[in-house]
Amino acid sequence: MREIVFDTETTGLDPLQGDRLVEIGCVELVNRFPTGRTFHCYFNPERDMPEAAREIHGLTVEFLNDKPRFAERAEEIVAFLGDARLVAHNAVFDLTFLNAELERAGHALVSRDRIVDTLLLARRKHAGAPNRLDDLCVRYAIDNSRRTKHGALLDAELLAEVYIELIGARQAQLVLSQAAAPALTAGAPIILRERPLPLPERISAEDRAEHRRFVATLGDNAIWLDYVSLGQVSLGRAALAATDSPMGSPNAGDTARRSRSG
Repeated sequence: MREIVFDTETTGLDPLQGDRLVEIGCVELVNRFPTGRTFHCYFNPERDMPEAAREIHGLTVEFLNDKPRFAERAEEIVAFLGDARLVAHNAVFDLTFLNAELERAGHALVSRDRIVDTLLLARRKHAGAPNRLDDLCVRYAIDNSRRTKHGALLDAELLAEVYIELIGARQAQLVLSQAAAPALTAGAPIILRERPLPLPERISAEDRAEHRRFVATLGDNAIWLDYVSLGQVSLGRAALAATDSPMGSPNAGDTARRSRSG
């Protein structure tokens, strides 16, 4: 599934009052993953820039004077958007300006059926909480430190991350990445990582000898015999016999001396 997350900057609030689109930024997602493909362009609005708008995005008439008019790049925009679903924050605003420019350039309008509004998604998911783009970046720990002013491409990139969080696709991606194990090719060597420092030995020689003595008491049909060699069991039985014999007991010397003196 292909989606385009986009944002616009304008000279004002209403294209019906003569306001124009001055910047558009688009980010492509395929199956909710950013592909790295973007579209970004500034436009000459062919009019002045109100101070209120300039304070928001920092774009001046002097900067925009040598930029192409929207109609000159309209074909590229339409081709990049294709038939993808379009994602925007407060989407009615962006769509109204985009369609006004497309209509002026003689292109078909974008249907509202293609639009996903992240502001509406955020209001449903975080009812009563502030849901501006900056608020959502803070909520989802998305770095927006570069956003000193509004910029269409940067805002679209941030919104793409917010959108993935809003719809829960980030968790799905994590689960998929954890579940996807690399395929092994028959005959290929398996590379084992070695510890830089070996773990300290946890079982002492004395522990092993004690375990051998214990296994020797279990009989010939003990399951442990599948894991312990016969040689080890023989050692355990010999050690056990030495412990049980009079000479192997702690008082064996005294017993022998009493026998000799008697």
